[in-house]
Amino acid sequence: MNLFEQTQQLLEDVKAFPIASAQELEQFRIKFLGTKNVLKDIFAQIKAVPNEQKKEFGQLVNQVKLVAEEKFATAKVQFSTTQQTASNIDLTLPGEHLPIGSRHPVNIVKSQIISIFNKIGFSIALDREMEDDWHNFTALNMPEDHTARDMQDTFYLQVNPAMLLRTHTSSVQTRLMEQQKPPIRIIAPGRVFRNETISARAHCFFHQVEGLYVDENVSFADLLQTLDFFVKEMFGKETKIRLRPSYFPFTEPSAEVDVSCFICNSKGCNVCKHTGWVEILGCGMVDPAVLENCGIDSNKYTGFAFGMGIERITMLKYQINDLRLFSENDMRFLKQFQSV
Repeated sequence: MNLFEQTQQLLEDVKAFPIASAQELEQFRIKFLGTKNVLKDIFAQIKAVPNEQKKEFGQLVNQVKLVAEEKFATAKVQFSTTQQTASNIDLTLPGEHLPIGSRHPVNIVKSQIISIFNKIGFSIALDREMEDDWHNFTALNMPEDHTARDMQDTFYLQVNPAMLLRTHTSSVQTRLMEQQKPPIRIIAPGRVFRNETISARAHCFFHQVEGLYVDENVSFADLLQTLDFFVKEMFGKETKIRLRPSYFPFTEPSAEVDVSCFICNSKGCNVCKHTGWVEILGCGMVDPAVLENCGIDSNKYTGFAFGMGIERITMLKYQINDLRLFSENDMRFLKQFQSV
């Protein structure tokens, strides 16, 4: 049998070699791919092949090697998978339960606020977070030289200084009043941004829900009834409400809203600073100048507006003392709300 016939027979041996167990797989590896495999003798005899046949012979030898490597790799994967299935997986066991996630506390409270105002006819309005100066400030009775702008340290965009990250969701209200004729009854939940030093009580971004009701003959009494309904639904039927005079450039008159402390039942605690009252939001009657800026006849229509920080409500509701916890994604903190 010449060298070509020997190599061809070797190829047939590789193809026919039975591999039915891990032991036979190892025997195959030693014989055809080991350090002393049978191919080495064939390679050593290439020099005896005539020059005109060396190319053809070399291709045949390489084919034997490639077929052996491919057969070994395929069998190895097969035995590895079978072995793993047999040793590590019990098919009679029930499937593993996926871990249950939890809703973020801010989203929980936001949904509660939205649900409460939906009950009394307020619809949801959403709009852009990147806003222009007009809708964020000027239309809300804060021209360029107005001192009220100092109340909100603003992020202006470097590529376009006329644009900014909204400092409140009141910009949603101004856009809606420009586009829609009264009656308007909406709440505007969303994220807002202010250039604040991050601490336990302040952050550079947070969430607000602002409300707006514009129609004929809307009065301060309507505002008071709306807020009284909200606090009783949110904090309990026994919760009381009080208003303190305040100032906002886009409402007149304006007020800060306090509720009786639902943690200590107004007896005095650290949350209410031993006063029995907790501040939750600001409100007021929409300034006629704001209505006119948005194309609404202030002689015919009146309205009220209010706004609250969702994080503020969340901190009160769940007695959380550090605002930074809401944005740190600490699973130890978030898992506490799995069942809420």
